[in-house]
Amino acid sequence: MENRKRIYADNAATTPVSKEVIDAMEPCFRELWGNPSSLHTDGQRARELVEAARAKVAAAIGAEPSEIYFTSCGSESDNWAIKGAAHMLGGKRKRIVTSKIEHHAVLHTCAALEKEGFEVVYVGVDERGVIRMDELRAAVDENTSLVAIMMANNEIGTVEPIREIAEIAHEKGALMFTDAVQAVGNIPVNVKELGVDMLALSGHKIHAPKGIGALYIRRGVRVRNLIDGGGQEKGKRGGTENVPYIVGLGVAIEAAVARLPEMERVRVLRNKLIDGLLTLPYSRLNGDRELRLPGNANLSFSYVEGEGLLLLLDMAGVSASTGSACSSNSLEASHVLLSIGVDIEDAHGSLRFSLSHENTEEDVDAIVKAVRESVERLRAMSPIYPAK
Repeated sequence: MENRKRIYADNAATTPVSKEVIDAMEPCFRELWGNPSSLHTDGQRARELVEAARAKVAAAIGAEPSEIYFTSCGSESDNWAIKGAAHMLGGKRKRIVTSKIEHHAVLHTCAALEKEGFEVVYVGVDERGVIRMDELRAAVDENTSLVAIMMANNEIGTVEPIREIAEIAHEKGALMFTDAVQAVGNIPVNVKELGVDMLALSGHKIHAPKGIGALYIRRGVRVRNLIDGGGQEKGKRGGTENVPYIVGLGVAIEAAVARLPEMERVRVLRNKLIDGLLTLPYSRLNGDRELRLPGNANLSFSYVEGEGLLLLLDMAGVSASTGSACSSNSLEASHVLLSIGVDIEDAHGSLRFSLSHENTEEDVDAIVKAVRESVERLRAMSPIYPAK
């Protein structure tokens, strides 16, 4: 088999763990392996590492260290924020407002709460994927406990007006939570400027390992525990802290914020990729051209199946996605694409490319070439592709 360089363009699904993160984690396995809850020297050395990482995560998003709680992933953070707020406030406020394009960690959590008797209102979006603010205002009332809207969509990359949404939530006395898993490290994120009460983030989207995340809970906000146990994380999240991965998250998020100026170059690469792919006939960009994450390009190609296209690209050495990696085993069309008005056939023929600071112009050129060849090959076999 030809030894070719693979091109990784699926960073929205996960990112490679950086060398600096691995180097920072390594001593935690060999020397600094104490339990941070222990009072002896070994334990307190581990505690110092945990608290140093907590301070780094807090600084990265404009929070205080006491407002940061480590979790296992973004999905746990989503579950904790939503269920914790609902169960704390649900005695008087039984309504939750979210959107139709949320990550499944939010949608499935809301569905579980519906079974418990909570009312969930799913607000629509426009053709760009932006929340319909008139619907949101009408949905948020005095019975609303929580508004949960993601900061940036994981499939089409649309960035939402979180500050304005938070103001609407607070006018009615509701809490505001945002899933910022895709946003952190790609665009500036400051919890004070956004005005949110809770915010979720995940390490494996910013070159830390899978299995570590965090939840910001604004000081003074009370939410019920999701995991009870031995009193870790100030009694809010039971379970011995995963010291190596917490250290890795701290290093990764600090580096990600330092790299934010580089995202302009990524934005330029993304635009070049979009322009190149849109030269293909019967192709369309999903979402707004500019109001999206710097590395996100989601396109539909009519008369092809996304799964077949993805496999051909993989054979050509290009890693991409047909949508969210968390639902890639599903044969259903993307709920996000259907929500912005993409018809079901084109939704099945969509691809998501997500670039990072590690991608190059040569990568973009190779992706465009591989997509063109793969699409043309699939369309040549299609009985419904219009003859030229």
